[in-house]
Amino acid sequence: MSEKEEEQISKDYSADNIQVLEGLEAVRKRPAMYIGDINFKGLHHLVYEVVDNSIDEALAGHCNQIEVCILPDNSVSVLDNGRGIPVDFHEKEQRSALEVVMTVLHAGGKFDKGSYKVSGGLHGVGVSCVNALSIHLQVEVFRNGKHYMQEYSIGKPLYPVKEIGTSDYRGTKVTFKPDNSIFLVTEYSFDTLSDRLRELSYLNKGIRLTLSDQRERDIITGEYRVEEFYSERGLADFIDYLDESREKLMPDPIQIEGERNGVPVEVALQYNTSFVENIHTYVNNINTHEGGTHLAGFRRALTRTLKNYAEKSGMLSKLKFDISGDDFREGLTGIISIKVAEPQFEGQTKTKLGNTEVMGAVDTMVGETLNNYLEEHPREARIIVNKVILAATARHAARKARELVQRKNILGGSGLPGKLSDCSSRDPETTEIYLVEGDSAGGTAKQGRDRNFQAILPLRGKILNVEKAMPHKIFENEEIKTMFTALGISIGTIEDPKALNLEKLRYHKVIIMTDADVDGSHIATLILTFFFRYMKEMIERGYVYIATPPLYLVKKGNKAEYAWTEEQRELISLQLAGNAKDKGVHVQRYKGLGEMNAEQLWETTMDPKRRTLRQVSIDNDSTADRVFSMLMGDEVPPRRDFIERNAHYAKIDA
Repeated sequence: MSEKEEEQISKDYSADNIQVLEGLEAVRKRPAMYIGDINFKGLHHLVYEVVDNSIDEALAGHCNQIEVCILPDNSVSVLDNGRGIPVDFHEKEQRSALEVVMTVLHAGGKFDKGSYKVSGGLHGVGVSCVNALSIHLQVEVFRNGKHYMQEYSIGKPLYPVKEIGTSDYRGTKVTFKPDNSIFLVTEYSFDTLSDRLRELSYLNKGIRLTLSDQRERDIITGEYRVEEFYSERGLADFIDYLDESREKLMPDPIQIEGERNGVPVEVALQYNTSFVENIHTYVNNINTHEGGTHLAGFRRALTRTLKNYAEKSGMLSKLKFDISGDDFREGLTGIISIKVAEPQFEGQTKTKLGNTEVMGAVDTMVGETLNNYLEEHPREARIIVNKVILAATARHAARKARELVQRKNILGGSGLPGKLSDCSSRDPETTEIYLVEGDSAGGTAKQGRDRNFQAILPLRGKILNVEKAMPHKIFENEEIKTMFTALGISIGTIEDPKALNLEKLRYHKVIIMTDADVDGSHIATLILTFFFRYMKEMIERGYVYIATPPLYLVKKGNKAEYAWTEEQRELISLQLAGNAKDKGVHVQRYKGLGEMNAEQLWETTMDPKRRTLRQVSIDNDSTADRVFSMLMGDEVPPRRDFIERNAHYAKIDA
């Protein structure tokens, strides 16, 4: 890059572009307000906020490479080749613009429309929040041929910005270590970060993102773990990734890209042979879990365009009932990504978009492009319409099964399934239900529970794999009908046949309790798949948990302790043996819940004072969608690859 170009970039993006809105005082007092929580999710959100700044540079056309590195002490560095944060003097603040950006909430170029047209992150609080919540942060700026640096501790600068050398590189590098006095978890997950960077590569084609981990080397090669993410086709590649284990109905995804009413719109969609709808929506790279106006515009255009085509082609002439909007989305995987200069979100967490102008923009773009596609691809068009007709026929068949479930739920207490051992309390906020594998373990749990607030529902064998079943088969399944009835949940309204009604939900803790073996894990996965596909709101509200029964009982004489891991078993064995390995120590391996008596099951797995429950949450919706499809679908190779990649996380006992 020439000196003239560098000088022009500096003029375009300088201290004058940095606008200050308010201070940083509240971040350390109430961190969860700014990053969601102070646990696993919040810890990783710090990285996303720094990466978002680099992505903003990319959206502005000044960056195409971002490198994230987990360092040996669980600190993280993020390096980009953007313009570099301005370091010149900020007249209003009377200090360096870099220091203003790093220490003042809502300070940054993204508030100046001349610097950034769109931006992600949590309302611009990002990098200053990261600084406030880090025990140490170092920022390096490579700009105008020079290398600058400043360091901070819990958000406070340790010295003014200083020039430490020259450099031909251009960009910004932020290295930070989260404050362990604030975060309950301080160890970063490579896989969690890689999921987000992969997602960003699909949403921003042409940007190369790299993730490396310096915490451990490969035993054979001696090299650090590194993954690189780059996409040329963007959302079409994203669709292929999500649908890897699904049977596709068309050779390539339908791609829609353009701008309407000043709103850039990108959409990709593809039909497959599954019976579930998988649509993921994004605004400025932020996953809008609850949808909003962009999703509404997409659905409206999809239904209108496909219905018009189907009617004109005469394919609906023999159908004796109406087709609903849901029928057009069964077996559809779709990605909607829009960029908005001033997005209006409902809530701090940005889960639902409210901009009214976006609905029309998406509707117009999708309608025009999809109509052209159907006219130009008559074979694929007929396949899609036939899929819609099949979905409508199955929905019609499923209505009676669903109504049967709902009629039972309306009956209240007298309509509860006979196998349910209910609790005496009727307050859903204090009650919990255990979904237990098998009648034997169910009987033990029934004897060991506290009947005041704990209900037990034994499930016989493996429930239906909902990933491969048609909807009417799901609602006809006895075990699933029993779960609906016991929980007090109804599904479907006139407006939305898939809507979940939780008004009469009888328990706010639903605990999956299965054997600690391969079959038990399979049953738990089947139940989780059912909840993810048909009762996702239960997971999103934090109502679903997994019990963790112990794997071992370690005894010597009158002393006995439980172990949940192989490491715990070895440590307890050594302690009981007086560091003389295996001396007089007896180890009992629990292969099933039925091997424990009622008292043991209570004290290890059901007593709220001593048990460990794992709350089920969805960190990344698209990743969860892909994993469930892969684990429970028909395609074997992706499942085999997944098991081989993750085998080192599991330990098998002979």
